[in-house]
Parts: sequence; structure tokens; C-alpha cells
Amino acid sequence: QVQLVESGGGLVQPGGSLRLSCTASGSNFRVLNMGWYRQAPGKQRALVATTTGSGSGRTRYADSVQGRFTISRDDDKKMIFLQMNSLKPDDTAVYYCGGDNPWTTGSFYWGQGTQVTVSS
Repeated sequence: QVQLVESGGGLVQPGGSLRLSCTASGSNFRVLNMGWYRQAPGKQRALVATTTGSGSGRTRYADSVQGRFTISRDDDKKMIFLQMNSLKPDDTAVYYCGGDNPWTTGSFYWGQGTQVTVSS
């Protein structure tokens, strides 16, 4: 069983920055593949960025955030982060932390989400 809790969302002006955090518990965090996802009003949840586990730390980004967002992880703290720079109104969404254990079938876990609003 894995529990994920996001924090760091809020209201920011276009061009501003936010740093989201996700804290995991209840699992061997180091083996988890982790990611950030977002869901804007009226739209489906979409992948933002991912980072692989077991020390590899390979990262992938959606084209829409490439060059602006950075995903990172701290295995000792059992956390992942999303540094968001040059924010745009289209980045407004609920941001979710997600993860899966590659050793367990059907083991994907979601946090409750944190609201990010980009508006002037």
C-alpha cells in the first residue's frame, strides 16, 4: 500500500514559478516509477513528467512543459518535486502525484491533487 500527498499549489501570475512536492509513505519508494499529472477543467488527466526508480532517475516531459518544468526525486526523503517556471494560464490545473511499483501488477497510486492557478 502506497499513499501519496501533494503540496505546493497555489495562485501565481503568468511567468511566475511554483514548486510542487509529493511525499510517499507505505512502500519502498526507491523502486517506484513516479510522475506528475494534471487535469484542467473539462479535460482528461494528462502526463506532465515522469522519473524512473531504482536509482536510474530517467526523466520524461510532455512537450507542452519541456524546458519550463523539471521533475526531481529525493529517495531518502521519499519525495518527488516539480519545479514549474515560466508558468502560463494554460498550466492551470489540478496537479496529481502518481507512482507505480514495477514489481507489482496493478499497483498504480494517486495522490489527492493540488490546485495550480495561473492568472493575472
